[in-house]
Amino acid sequence: MPPEGLPWIPQPEILTDDEIVRVAKIAVDHGITKLRLTGGEPLLRPNLIDIVGRMSKLLPRPDIALTTNGIGLAHLAAPLAEAGLTRVNVSLDTLQPARFKELTHRDRFDDVIAGLQAAQRTSLAPIKVNSVLMRGVNDDEAPDLLRWALKNDIRLRFIEQMPLDAQHGWQRETMLTADQIIENLSTDFVLTPLTKEQRGSAPAEEFLVDGGPATVGIIGSVTRPFCADCDRIRLTADGQIRNCLFATEEDSVREILRSGTADIDERVAAVLFHSVLKKKKGHGIGEPDFVQPIRPMSAIGG
Repeated sequence: MPPEGLPWIPQPEILTDDEIVRVAKIAVDHGITKLRLTGGEPLLRPNLIDIVGRMSKLLPRPDIALTTNGIGLAHLAAPLAEAGLTRVNVSLDTLQPARFKELTHRDRFDDVIAGLQAAQRTSLAPIKVNSVLMRGVNDDEAPDLLRWALKNDIRLRFIEQMPLDAQHGWQRETMLTADQIIENLSTDFVLTPLTKEQRGSAPAEEFLVDGGPATVGIIGSVTRPFCADCDRIRLTADGQIRNCLFATEEDSVREILRSGTADIDERVAAVLFHSVLKKKKGHGIGEPDFVQPIRPMSAIGG
């Protein structure tokens, strides 16, 4: 996010807790098995623990994950785990406190580490860390990040920087590719790729580190797209369904949820099915007609 932040969404446009849980129930009723709470920053949601608790009671019980910047996790890891959260992903791009402050505009590195440690004292598993390497910014830290993750029993995933920045200033030339990340790590580690069958529909390519059992993941969203295997859809905070991070079209369920009609669940389910059917074969990054979505990553969710 830019240093000055982004405009807040007007409160009436944001889905209520009941509306979020209702869409989650409809999704689970129609075959969704995994729910992930992202952001913005989900730990800012006042009733997050209650939402997780209500989702954990859905049948069949879904796997419930959380993606967070980790700043508030030290206080919330235990109650979230008790409420039914299954696992957590924390975004952390550097192990250097000064660089962390420069990247995030906040001096909160120690809070993130404390959050990870708190998560490890709970039933949450696995604990994952997502890192984005940027050329000339933190690309020198790849081996150090992996060594730290292995030492602390954390599953590390490197993610290619994607054209989802609020400033629309992304340039492919400055992005560190999956191949370059592998090359950086291979100076210190032996990486053995797992098979396609072992990966399934997961976005990360997994590699055994020095023969295993520990692994590292690399998400090559730009240079190694996995669109054909992607089985994810997203519900935004303001009630829009997106079938791709790079989608330029959205399908609203907010008006349906607030319509007061007797067939709300059926209409929302129809929107979910329609959105999945519209999934494209590829994201089109690098094609002449590619258009970066208006929403940045912080308004879509990872």
